Amino acid sequence: MKYIQLAAVIFLLGGSLRAGAQELYVFTEPASNMAAKSIGVRITNEGIFNGGGNRTMPEVMFSFNKNLMTHFQGFFSDMDGKYRLEGGSVYAKYRFLSIDDSQKHLRAAIFGRVSTSKRPTYTEDINLEGDNSGIQGGLVVTQLLHKLALSGTISYTKAFDVESQRVAGTLQPDQMIGYSLSSGYLVLPFVYKNYNQPNFNVYFEMLGKTNPANGRSYLDLAPALQVILNSRTRIDLGYRFQVAGDMAGRYNKNMYLVRAEFNFFNVLK
Repeated sequence: MKYIQLAAVIFLLGGSLRAGAQELYVFTEPASNMAAKSIGVRITNEGIFNGGGNRTMPEVMFSFNKNLMTHFQGFFSDMDGKYRLEGGSVYAKYRFLSIDDSQKHLRAAIFGRVSTSKRPTYTEDINLEGDNSGIQGGLVVTQLLHKLALSGTISYTKAFDVESQRVAGTLQPDQMIGYSLSSGYLVLPFVYKNYNQPNFNVYFEMLGKTNPANGRSYLDLAPALQVILNSRTRIDLGYRFQVAGDMAGRYNKNMYLVRAEFNFFNVLK
């Protein structure tokens, strides 16, 4: 777990340099949920420069109340030649702790994900957003302090049917421990006047995993920018890159991410 310690040091530095934003993290989910009775629609594209392939992920999100929300996600990519449907995923999050105060709050939530993918596996990583079939569960805690938001996540992932999809001669574990530390800062507006003001947020996230069977790990850094328009439309731009690790064959080792999200409030009964 040496990379967790490194992540913690970098995270504290990032927070002290105010390299952040609010709670709508680009590469991870916060403990907070969408507004109750709302629906969100996302389209995410991620990939590798210089012909490394790309993946498109349409997503629909439902917030039933302040504590419970679900995501339904599809995966399409050209990773294996032609562009095709790879699989899908269902994600759910339940917020069990809320401590509110003036201009700050603390949230904690548990989450789970079930994914399916028809891609052949060839990497020691387990990625349930397009590359692997499996199940995941975890805990996320988020602290908002005025314009700065800090968040930490720990998760356990179990892959399904490892051997039938594994490319011969490659490594493929059946379990993975994931962890992340995220910071975010609201840059604009300096003073809120109304909800129609554009928001500009800056993020700095650390994303890591460890294979408990052999101790191999990796740590990625992931800076990102975000614009929110009319409190309904969100645009993300981010890039993650590995700074430490010995896990072979990762698809998302150096990856860009572009996302657009649209929210519709008070539409669920």
